[in-house]
Amino acid sequence: HRTALPTSGRKRDTNSHDGDLADVRRKLPSSAGEDRALLLGFAMMGFSVLMFFLLGTTILKPFMLSTQREESNCTTVHTHITEDWLDCAFPCGTDCRGRGKFPCLQVFVNLAHSGQKALLHYNEEAVQVNPKCFYTPKCYGDGNDLLNRALDMKEFFDHKNGTPFSCFYSPDSQPEDVILIKKSDRMVIFHCLFWPSLTLLGGALIVGMVRLTQHLSLLCEKYSTAVRDEVGGKVPYMGQHRFEMWSTGRNKGRSREI
Repeated sequence: HRTALPTSGRKRDTNSHDGDLADVRRKLPSSAGEDRALLLGFAMMGFSVLMFFLLGTTILKPFMLSTQREESNCTTVHTHITEDWLDCAFPCGTDCRGRGKFPCLQVFVNLAHSGQKALLHYNEEAVQVNPKCFYTPKCYGDGNDLLNRALDMKEFFDHKNGTPFSCFYSPDSQPEDVILIKKSDRMVIFHCLFWPSLTLLGGALIVGMVRLTQHLSLLCEKYSTAVRDEVGGKVPYMGQHRFEMWSTGRNKGRSREI
């Protein structure tokens, strides 16, 4: 009868111990700092996905679809402004489109790698908009201003006569498609991929570290609860056993005296 009491007490302690562990499993330790860190990590990952989408549609996709060009040296051969000006349109108000003309500047260069004569353009957009001219200026009504700009550019290339400068050509297309400025290069593509990837990795690391910290805190809580329950169950049982031994010895001493 005496030994049954500690056993039932141990059973109650075991049941309470299982209940505490179940409560610990259900309740994940968290704090305000951890919540802010999780929010920061998810915000960084969301921002990186948005950067991938924006940079992919504005820079990466046009770069992949554009003509692959190689760098070469060009030398100015001849520059002139055509007699026939080209038509253009400009906004003049609500539901109003003004008509104007702009001068067509042509710059002929000599490609160093092949020795071919080619028509130079400002960039890839100039080739697509107007392949006959060096560039297409912003259209407006003042034709004299447009002419002065074209003359300034003509003078700039005339001063470069005989001096090689960097240009870009396409080996797979016509030699006329030579541009002065390449809109996208490999370094731009590298930065477009590197920084969003770094932001995504940083956000994932923050979320992973917070989750790992919470998991370790959960394990520590389970271990400390198990130790407290084990120590709390053994100490009363040992004290009760010593009291029983002391009572038994005392009763034997009294019987001897009698």
